[in-house]
Amino acid sequence: MESKSRLGRGLDALIGDMGNAEAAMNEGGENLTTATIELGRIQNNPYQPRKRFDTEELEQLSASIRSHGVLQPLVVRQVGEGFQLIAGERRLRAAQEAGLAKVPVHVVDFNDQQVFEASLVENIQRSDLNAIEKAQGFKDYLERFSLTQDQLAAKIGIDRTSISNLINLLHLPHEVQDAVRTNQVSLGHAKILKGLGDPDLQIRLCKEVTMKGLSVKALEVLSKQAKAEAEQAITEAYAPQPEPGEPTASATATATGTVSSIEKTPHVLGIENELRQKFSVKVAIRLKSKEKGQILIGFESNDDFERIMEMLRR
Repeated sequence: MESKSRLGRGLDALIGDMGNAEAAMNEGGENLTTATIELGRIQNNPYQPRKRFDTEELEQLSASIRSHGVLQPLVVRQVGEGFQLIAGERRLRAAQEAGLAKVPVHVVDFNDQQVFEASLVENIQRSDLNAIEKAQGFKDYLERFSLTQDQLAAKIGIDRTSISNLINLLHLPHEVQDAVRTNQVSLGHAKILKGLGDPDLQIRLCKEVTMKGLSVKALEVLSKQAKAEAEQAITEAYAPQPEPGEPTASATATATGTVSSIEKTPHVLGIENELRQKFSVKVAIRLKSKEKGQILIGFESNDDFERIMEMLRR
């Protein structure tokens, strides 16, 4: 359907604004009509990705609506004897707060998938969603309609990599996700924390960001230091104990003047980091020679163990 392909150009290209509703109807062939209906007949949008609404902004919008009315119609579709909101959640809430009995609307003939897409487009283009809300909205959409990230990217005009990076933020600990939702940490901070892989470390550094007001650059430096320290601690923790009478690695190194451990290549370090992110636990690769070694996966609880085992069995 043509309407879907035009979503990437924005909601106005799909339904038109108050001044060009007739032109949009002629261009899009969407059976679009304009009407004034009672607020009580409008249901909330079940696909609304935005979960938080700024109280002060709603109060300001409500005051404006009391003085000038609702200047831009809400977008709805007919459901039974009533209507379901597609776009304009803030205007609807502010109109209710202002005590209006009726509001202007554009009525369009949309299916469930188009309603979900329009809700995503409206919020994303107007920067209304925080990164976690966007990520959850994308994830819910992909799962509900069994589409790929490439297909979603084509529909809403966002590159697939950005969608993938956002969805990956949902693997962050809930404490970190909450900090993103409340704008205590930015998307830039969240991306760096996601790269750490260790949930405990992610939470600890997130708290430092919020308490000290660290910049993204400062967090990047701090995360590199913390990651190096964590990797060293893992290596030491998983180092095999020598048999009785066998010299330790440090003793051998002192006696021979050489270090017995094999240095990890960037490729091995990359795989190690990839596994940490995949399992969200501590992972270490120990090399005994160029072709021999061990992959050590740590876990902090029985839940961790069961989750990792389930992933390995797939």
